[in-house]
Amino acid sequence: MVMHQSLVFGLSALTALIPLALVSRRHEPAQDRIFWAAVLVSIAGPGAWVFVQMVETWQTGLSSALWVTVMASTIIFAFIAALSQNGWRIAPLFAPYMIILAGLALIWQQGQITDGHDTRVMARWVQIHIMTSVLTYALVTVAGVSSFGAFVQEKALKTKQPTALSRLLPSLTECESLTVRLLAIAAATLAIGLMTGIAIQYSDNSQVLRWDHKTVLSLTSFAVILALLFAHFQSGLRGRLAARFVLLAYLLMSLGYPGVKFVTDVLLR
Repeated sequence: MVMHQSLVFGLSALTALIPLALVSRRHEPAQDRIFWAAVLVSIAGPGAWVFVQMVETWQTGLSSALWVTVMASTIIFAFIAALSQNGWRIAPLFAPYMIILAGLALIWQQGQITDGHDTRVMARWVQIHIMTSVLTYALVTVAGVSSFGAFVQEKALKTKQPTALSRLLPSLTECESLTVRLLAIAAATLAIGLMTGIAIQYSDNSQVLRWDHKTVLSLTSFAVILALLFAHFQSGLRGRLAARFVLLAYLLMSLGYPGVKFVTDVLLR
């Protein structure tokens, strides 16, 4: 019975993402009431399911990590749509990717390990560390989508053959500008996450750093993001090379966040 309810909730959360994918592919997309209704639904679906799962216990499994990523990324997308002129136009890439992540979360949901941390007794440093980690990964996720949009636009410009997708996306310059802004914010939140992680580690066993795969991947991701930002502002790094840096940072963070949970939940079960 519990498994059946979990499947129904998961399917409902995934279905809630579909309207945004459809609305974003309209012949003449616009930031109108239909668009915003689809955005709100795409937040409410995964958000409600995450709340149901984690209202008392912060789940640490792969499925929960993916659902949290979908929810947080969609909230960030909503802020981008509200605060930037054309950032909302990455929706044709963003929405399908969220559906893919939600589909993977649904697949692994049935066999998810349900151990976690009681949110009522979780230390403040731990709460801050979790929130900054989730926010950082969501920011880099959206940055990765925007960077892929820049890749699509650059290819269309070089071949002088715009596609149906490239016509829906922001311009190359707008995609690159959005990516840089998101990465700058991600670097700041990742720095906070690293500091809170050090504080937690030191309070637990008086060690500044625990050199495990998660720490190494987080530090490497931080270095890649800083290197990209430095190269962009110093030498104007852009185009496909910049996109590859962004996707590398996203790959490293994926290996350190859901990747670790995939190994522990699936490969080592």
